[in-house]
Amino acid sequence: MATPYQSDSSEFSFRLDSRSGVPVYRQLIDQVQAAIAIGALRIGQQLPTVRRVAVDLAINPNTVARAYREMELLGVLDTQQGTGTFVAERQVQYSKDERKRQLTQMVTEFVARAGAAGIKVDELLEALRQVSSEARSRK
Repeated sequence: MATPYQSDSSEFSFRLDSRSGVPVYRQLIDQVQAAIAIGALRIGQQLPTVRRVAVDLAINPNTVARAYREMELLGVLDTQQGTGTFVAERQVQYSKDERKRQLTQMVTEFVARAGAAGIKVDELLEALRQVSSEARSRK
């Protein structure tokens, strides 16, 4: 079942799916990175505290801390002691070949997971168009 988390200061929300088979910390990472990619989270925007996310989603705070820590190591987030956790100003830059390799891997995994759920490629494409359209309208 998906559990939403809605921040007071943004349209970004976490949604956990206990049936996905994806670890919770990985779901959090994937959702933050996707939110940055579509513009729902912007550079410098503050994320909710570890404790707040853990309480709101009824999950272990160590799970949230692990996700935040991994995103710090990737250069996606910056944590400032006593101030909070923010979307980092520096975003990871990859070579053209690395970007292509990562995109191919992501698309392959995405299509495989969708296929396992009975979703066809044309349905995926339509959903991607809709997400893209919504992201453009927010900007």
